[in-house]
Amino acid sequence: MPGSIQVEGDYTDEKKTAMAEHEHSEKIEVFDDENTRRMEKRIVRKLDMTLMPVVWVLYFFNYMDRNNIAQAKLDSFEKDLGLVGNQFNVAISILNVGYVLMQLPSNMLLTRVRPSIYLPACAMLWSAVSACTAAANNYGQLIAIRFILGIVEAPFFPGAYYILSAWYTRKELALRIAALYSALILATAFSGLIAAGVFAGLDNTRNLAGWQWLYIIEGSASFLAAATAMFILPDFPESNSGSGKWLFSAEEKQLSVERIARDRTSSSSEDEGIKHGLRLAVMDYRTWVFSLMLCSNHSAYSFNNFFPSMLKGFNLGSQTVTLVLTAPPYLVATVIALGIALSSDRRKERGLHIAIPIVFAVIGFIITASTLDKAGRYFASFLYVGGLYGSNSVIYAWASSSLNQTPAKRACATAIVNIMSQIGNIYAPYFFRPQDAPRYVLAVILMTVFSAMSIAMVLFMKIDLRRENKGLLAQEEETGVKANLFTT
Repeated sequence: MPGSIQVEGDYTDEKKTAMAEHEHSEKIEVFDDENTRRMEKRIVRKLDMTLMPVVWVLYFFNYMDRNNIAQAKLDSFEKDLGLVGNQFNVAISILNVGYVLMQLPSNMLLTRVRPSIYLPACAMLWSAVSACTAAANNYGQLIAIRFILGIVEAPFFPGAYYILSAWYTRKELALRIAALYSALILATAFSGLIAAGVFAGLDNTRNLAGWQWLYIIEGSASFLAAATAMFILPDFPESNSGSGKWLFSAEEKQLSVERIARDRTSSSSEDEGIKHGLRLAVMDYRTWVFSLMLCSNHSAYSFNNFFPSMLKGFNLGSQTVTLVLTAPPYLVATVIALGIALSSDRRKERGLHIAIPIVFAVIGFIITASTLDKAGRYFASFLYVGGLYGSNSVIYAWASSSLNQTPAKRACATAIVNIMSQIGNIYAPYFFRPQDAPRYVLAVILMTVFSAMSIAMVLFMKIDLRRENKGLLAQEEETGVKANLFTT
């Protein structure tokens, strides 16, 4: 993306110099010294007040800009652009094609550039592209815009996911990823509320339809947020650039590097660069198990882009009422996701915190497919929205902490997992065939099947990591070197 990425020639050298200085400096005893523990808490508090709010706001707009099409479908969007048959489904799917193509190259590049410049620059680009949707006049133009939107949006979530894992330890990560993921859920909730207001108040103002105003307003707000983020977002712990220069003292930066190095699993190896990290990620079968787990999960929540249309089929009221009623399930899901992540971090357990919520999602899908009762189907939406979104952030945290043997491997592995998960978003929109509206029974059955597949992968991984931990403990007894175990 010419013009959108700032790559400083000496940035890699700067990181190497900082690491070399760190290696020759006095080692900090993180867990033995009370002053160091207080410093660690101060570091986390500073991150929670800077890094987390910035990535949260940008991710909120990332998903808001992406999800506008679901609300636009209830306005005159399809009629104005002349969409027929499954062309709306194609428009949803094509974004994820661009999203898949860009993710891995972006995360490999991210280890070489400044995140504080790169991620906000990508956000400004996607804001502009999303706003351009308002200028689309036909199906071809819409497809082109959606494909480009996928490319420029792709770097953000895996990039944010990676930078969080570069600053936060495993015991801290699930809650932060859940907090980040709450931006997605709330964006989905508030997109319906915002669309209801825009459609009711601005439709046909200055000869623009309500859906066009929706894209313009949200794209403009997203651009301003991205421009502000450049001044607040920190770079990597070992970097001497970005807000980290004034946010952290030299001792705090040293401790930030040390605590992440200590947090890696006992199978850690030396970081030999991004190519070696890519090879480690590709050769690790757990990368592909987590990929299938998340792909199944994303396939199961493919209802997201059709949720307003599904609710419209409940005949709960007018267009405005329907859009407003899309919000409550997602608001409840936000609370569920944060609660599950907090419990997962405190109990240091991942598998059951993923599998049990998905079981509730399965129950919700079964209710949806088996009844015509409006109240019952609306209640079921709380089960499958809360269950799937509640489990998703814990999957990301589990994958990151289990594939973190080197920073380069973590960057490549998390990108691969994200890429494979997006494949589900490419084919899943076709579950919702136009002739199946408004019940979409086939789609509901398929989402149930993919939920079950996700549960199976979770149980496999839990058993596999427990077996690995037994081996590490046996090695500890032989060598006397304390093992850093996988979280199961």
